[in-house]
Amino acid sequence: MADNKKNKRNNRNNNSDNDYNPKFRKMRKKVCPLCADKDLVLDYKNADQIRKFVNDKGKILPRRATGACAKHQRDITLAVKRARQIAVLPYTAE
Repeated sequence: MADNKKNKRNNRNNNSDNDYNPKFRKMRKKVCPLCADKDLVLDYKNADQIRKFVNDKGKILPRRATGACAKHQRDITLAVKRARQIAVLPYTAE
């Protein structure tokens, strides 16, 4: 009986083929839009460019949604905040 429980535990840890679930697909890794296009420069005065990184309520989208790297996500946040300050972007959508 004790050996049977040990085998079940070992099988759970060692069989990665059994972890396949057709409902969940592995997501492709997102590429940072600012790293991918070297010519693209983030400008806080360009509202159309910044709106890609803001949702419909006016919140800044997280890295997992934008696909930006950490360095560029900080730049995006700074640009959005500057654009809000000079009234290029609204703080909230009504």
